[in-house]
Amino acid sequence: MTTDHFTSRRDFLKTSLLGGAAAMAAWSVPSARAAEAALAAAPAPTRGLTSRVALTAGGDRANIAFKALEPFSKEIAAAIGNKRVILKPNNVQINVPLSATHADNLEGILEFLKSIGKTDVAIAESPANGSALDGFANYDYNKFTGKYGVKLVDLDKEGFDVVHCINEKDFQPHPCRMSKLMLDPDNFIISAAKFKTHDLVGVTLSLKNIVVGAGIKDAGAGYGFFGGGGRSDKSITHGGGTHGINYNLFALSPKLHPHLAVIDGYEGMEGTGPVNGTPVDHKVCVASLDWLAADRVAAELMGVDVSKIGYLTYCAQAGDRGEADLSKIEIIGPAIKDHAKTYKLPGNWNQIITWQQPV
Repeated sequence: MTTDHFTSRRDFLKTSLLGGAAAMAAWSVPSARAAEAALAAAPAPTRGLTSRVALTAGGDRANIAFKALEPFSKEIAAAIGNKRVILKPNNVQINVPLSATHADNLEGILEFLKSIGKTDVAIAESPANGSALDGFANYDYNKFTGKYGVKLVDLDKEGFDVVHCINEKDFQPHPCRMSKLMLDPDNFIISAAKFKTHDLVGVTLSLKNIVVGAGIKDAGAGYGFFGGGGRSDKSITHGGGTHGINYNLFALSPKLHPHLAVIDGYEGMEGTGPVNGTPVDHKVCVASLDWLAADRVAAELMGVDVSKIGYLTYCAQAGDRGEADLSKIEIIGPAIKDHAKTYKLPGNWNQIITWQQPV
């Protein structure tokens, strides 16, 4: 990253350094006492509002990610405690930059984590079409190993547990290999997602990034989930169609969800997402400890009717996954209406919303 870039982000780095000093002082006491103190000092939500979502906008991608996380500094530090942080980017393919989490977004998150004294961090992924490590190199993530001491992890090589997904063709449970790392309750999962449309579920945001990304594949598995001689269990999570994938995302969300959602809308994707869409110049970022509230706000910023998004509707109806009612979400930052755009939907939208109809 150039010197000019850092100069233009002087305030960002100054804030980071000051925050880091404060965090180190706060965490010099035993972790249990620090967590208790952090929770006591955390600002209470506005009366009648059950979740808080930060919305930031600006011309520096890393800075708006950092600023979106700042209001939650105490809560995030307490929630992480002594856990290892798993930072999960959204790298659908290893060679399509628009489809992938940008390095600058990760830098903003990593600077924030450093500012609160959290340095035990791994960037972990299982792309659909190749090696995670090849994708990390292509997207310039390798620089973070030296700068922040993070570990780069290929989820396909870290072991798995078996969960079960349904397929709408037979409505039978099918075993599906999911990353042991992503299922481990001793890890704190951050979803570094993007604003993107999706040609099967409508939009892909913080939850889908975790659930489908946790499905592992064999060496040699190619895009399309089966190809090149290997098996990819990502196809199993897709459930055979719109009914299956929406149900699986809902059913797996209690075990596979982000503890912190950071959704980058600096440059979104519209049209035939999550890979073949076109860019949207949006310059926003959303963050929350309530992943459902974050996804709800992101969908609103994209101009998408969330009642048409099956898995988010199911999670909202369950009542125990988070808050999806905008009237109960406190927006920290500018009003949504001031930064909302209307993303072009996938051309097969009428097929996408067939989840609303009986099979």
